[in-house]
Amino acid sequence: MQEVRQSALGPRLGLKKLLLASDRDRAILQGSNIAHLVDYLESDDSSFDMLKDSFPIAAVAFSEKGEADLKKGLARLSALRTVPELAVLRLDPVNVAESSALLRALVEDGVGRLARYTSSITSELAMLRREREELFENYRLLEDAFHARNWEPVAEVFAHDPFADPKDEGVGQLLSSAFIEQLLPVSSLGVAGFSLHLHALPKGSGELIVTLSYLESGEGIAEWNVPYVGLVNGWNFFSLPRACGGAARTLRLRVSASGSDALALSLGHHIASERYSARSEHPHPDLDLRPLAFRVFTGLPGVKPASTANMIAPTSLLEGQFTVDYRLGLDKLSQIADVSVTQIVPDFQTIRFLDHEHAIVCHPLASGISAGTINRAIEPGTVSLSASAIIDHPKGAPAAVSFLLSPASSNARAEVAELARKGTVKPSTLFSGWREVGAQQSISITMQMDEAIRVPMDLIILSRAAGDSVDFCWLKVSSFRLVKQSTEALNVR
Repeated sequence: MQEVRQSALGPRLGLKKLLLASDRDRAILQGSNIAHLVDYLESDDSSFDMLKDSFPIAAVAFSEKGEADLKKGLARLSALRTVPELAVLRLDPVNVAESSALLRALVEDGVGRLARYTSSITSELAMLRREREELFENYRLLEDAFHARNWEPVAEVFAHDPFADPKDEGVGQLLSSAFIEQLLPVSSLGVAGFSLHLHALPKGSGELIVTLSYLESGEGIAEWNVPYVGLVNGWNFFSLPRACGGAARTLRLRVSASGSDALALSLGHHIASERYSARSEHPHPDLDLRPLAFRVFTGLPGVKPASTANMIAPTSLLEGQFTVDYRLGLDKLSQIADVSVTQIVPDFQTIRFLDHEHAIVCHPLASGISAGTINRAIEPGTVSLSASAIIDHPKGAPAAVSFLLSPASSNARAEVAELARKGTVKPSTLFSGWREVGAQQSISITMQMDEAIRVPMDLIILSRAAGDSVDFCWLKVSSFRLVKQSTEALNVR
């Protein structure tokens, strides 16, 4: 019966040795009733410690030398990070029987109850997992039944038709330098997608950027990054993977664009409600009490919508994330410092801030790289950066422009020198790549991060010659737009 009790804990826990002792105390413990629970460490410092069928929860010592050996052995074990740190219990060698009884009660009773409770929790977790898989399978079958019987789960519930006013100037250029925001005048419950109207397609390259979020919390839902070639003239349907569920909230649509050509986004008829009119961070006469031309579609909450014409799936889902745009203010832009790496010393200022235009001028030279840095311009959580660049002179020679994001603790001039010498940057630095820009034709430079930036970073604006001449090559960079995301709620309007 005694042997059965001694071995019963082993099969329950999968381990037999739950106490650790020095080999010096082996003789004392071998005669106790916890001998089957103890593993031993060799006293030789040069020996390799190996624990077999054991996971110690405490270390016991009955002598000073045994305690010293245990501490040395535990220090060797801690370097392997295979067992947690253990407390060394110094016990009286005179009362071995009493100490052994207490240790056995602790290990067999306390740890045994914990093992049985853990086993019970594991069994319940397995049952919950099976039920969850069965629920998802039933849910999938329900969706298949809807589609098989042609029960259309998507229906149009609201529309603002496009309207062309003869006085319209067009909001295409506004989209390249700012964003347009539109509140949807329907509850979020069941919304499965929306359509935006384009009355003309741009000829150049670029990208339409659309985000959908909840107004009350700022929590993002989805984002669409659509190249111009993926758009059609007329209605473009932006679909959600599942119709919105949960509590009824207000949906906020945000639209912007990047590219050299203006995007012909349509507006609707004039309305009386200022709340549901389109708005932007920059004033524009076309947005005077006018909404975007859009349609809203709803379906069953949580159900995947059916396919429709010109359907565009989200580029990324923003569930659980809160998105906010921010700009580089005058206090940041005015602090730009020259960190150029070139052997030419010009008789004019190559890096400067234009206060009245909120822009940075970076004049390239015939050789080397002209660069200016703005310390700690990029905030933690930033996921994208964009700006506009142009050669602001009709006879200006072409140039190449790029952005470099470097850790705030790094040497900006050394980072630029590294790029000039090797053509590459360090792993801790982010580089946008070179973009060529010509006279009086603005381009958009965009950086999309693979993951949110974790620490503040410096923004370095770089330029270099694109040809043999740099005459009148006044490169102007402006309209810095940044987006950061967080998993914590932000203060939103």
